[in-house]
Amino acid sequence: MNRTKSRELAFKLIYEKEIQKEVGQDSLEMFFETNEIEDEEVKEYLKDILFGVSKNEEDITKLIERHLKENWTIDRISKINISLLKIAIYEMKYNNLPYKVAINEVIELAKKYSDEQAGFFINGILASVVKEEKLDE
Repeated sequence: MNRTKSRELAFKLIYEKEIQKEVGQDSLEMFFETNEIEDEEVKEYLKDILFGVSKNEEDITKLIERHLKENWTIDRISKINISLLKIAIYEMKYNNLPYKVAINEVIELAKKYSDEQAGFFINGILASVVKEEKLDE
């Protein structure tokens, strides 16, 4: 399984976490089984994303909030778009994934799972995060 497909599974897992508020070990095992994930490398990648986003959730959420337009709150953002933003920020900031790759991948997922405007919205937030965090250096 390539990294793009693994990232799509990571999105589904983080989205599930956004809806249920928590994904425990039992839920994670059920997710692996339901999605027929047997590759240990993919499992480790998904665990890294899930636990990494969870561990750094406060920081990631604050980053998103700082880059919202005036009078916007994070509660106005769909769970799909929040999930995509969290994955991209985690991978760029904590896994040192090149920002162009992270942004491109989540925008492609937004096109598939969200509305027409999601790609523009996500790109705008992430571009601001890249500048603020100096992730392009």
